[in-house]
Amino acid sequence: MSEKKVYKENVALISEIKEKTPELIGIRSGVEGLDELFFTTHLDRSGKPVVKPLNGYPFRSVINITGVPDTGKSLMVEQFTVKQASMGYGVCFVTVEQPAQFLVSGLKQRAMAMGVEFEKIEDKIVIIDAASNPLLRDDVSSFTETLGYVIKKYNVKSTVIDSVTGLYEAKEMLARQIVRHVYNFLKKWNQTALLVSQKRSGHEALTSEAAGGYAVGHIVDGTIVISKKEIMSRFDQSMYGKPIGEMIRLFRIDGCRMCGHETEVRILEITQAGLVKIGPKLKDYVKEVKEGRNDD
Repeated sequence: MSEKKVYKENVALISEIKEKTPELIGIRSGVEGLDELFFTTHLDRSGKPVVKPLNGYPFRSVINITGVPDTGKSLMVEQFTVKQASMGYGVCFVTVEQPAQFLVSGLKQRAMAMGVEFEKIEDKIVIIDAASNPLLRDDVSSFTETLGYVIKKYNVKSTVIDSVTGLYEAKEMLARQIVRHVYNFLKKWNQTALLVSQKRSGHEALTSEAAGGYAVGHIVDGTIVISKKEIMSRFDQSMYGKPIGEMIRLFRIDGCRMCGHETEVRILEITQAGLVKIGPKLKDYVKEVKEGRNDD
């Protein structure tokens, strides 16, 4: 048997820890309609709780964005990257799925759609091309060492990984271990981070479960779930007000342990310019469709 040990360095009073606690502020997402969905609660002068929008993702949080393909996950993190870079902050974008040159093309399109001059943000975005290097994908220690080098050298404040699922392909038994290693590393380096994770098509649409089971959702600070529904019946057509063959996308914040958040399902739109925006609550959207049908 191994000798038992007391780890005193991992024991502390709240009064000792609170000095290291970061201020809870919002980090702009670059996605219309999203920032106000996270909030904090304060006490007014009478002692009653008052909800106040955080105006962005919680500072230094690690947020999982999950969904099946073609739901807008990559668009969402690209918009975040452009927005933060346009505000003068360094961003590291780890591309695991597509080579760097194709990512640059996408970021340029997102910047144009957002009205941001791409040339002015080029020196604020650092890309780690893990798609072109299997060693970066397969060796999590080399991955985090490379990321640490980038964060320190380029004064990076936010990190995007698209997708974290690619770091444990064909070894899903190790998914929790890999994700926890990455999560702890991002927390150590004080990063506000977005991790894209892939859902299997067989998973229920609005659950947080991604490839690798619950590995990501149970470890990170919060999860955003995006789904899509094809309009395939007259019932769907009647409910959503769209013709058969079209598609509707849905958005939900599944949880966030760092602050309050809206829990209701909302409509997610992808504009013709290729930008994601968060629309009305699903219940309000369906009600409006129904009332419009009755008016006819």
